[in-house]
Amino acid sequence: MALQKSSGRRGAMAEINVTPLVDVMLVLLIIFMVTAPMMQRGIAVDLPKTEAGELPVEEEKLIITIQKDRTLYLNSTKIALDELEQRLQGIVRLRRDKEVFLRADAEVQYGFVVQTMALIRKAGISKLGMITEPPELSR
Repeated sequence: MALQKSSGRRGAMAEINVTPLVDVMLVLLIIFMVTAPMMQRGIAVDLPKTEAGELPVEEEKLIITIQKDRTLYLNSTKIALDELEQRLQGIVRLRRDKEVFLRADAEVQYGFVVQTMALIRKAGISKLGMITEPPELSR
């Protein structure tokens, strides 16, 4: 028995088929485009209307929300008013930027908002921003 040599050599393929990769990437892009707006939703609050502009932010925002019934949230976590100062002190130690944004429902009493702002300042927060909505333009 004699061995025959084949004249056609089969080597490694030098080209990469990118079509499946592109398909997967397009599907992921569509999924992220659909789900991204859903991730931005937070606690429902009726914000007061003002004409102030937006502030540029580099770190993740630390947002305190006050609902109409005086329920407090630290980002999306429900928190009691007496725990707020201690929690903020712990968070501020780890952050370079000592900035907090306050979202208060328009129907919350002014005194409660000021009391919350005093606790935020007492916790060592150097910058306190208020989140509002722009007034609706009527034409």
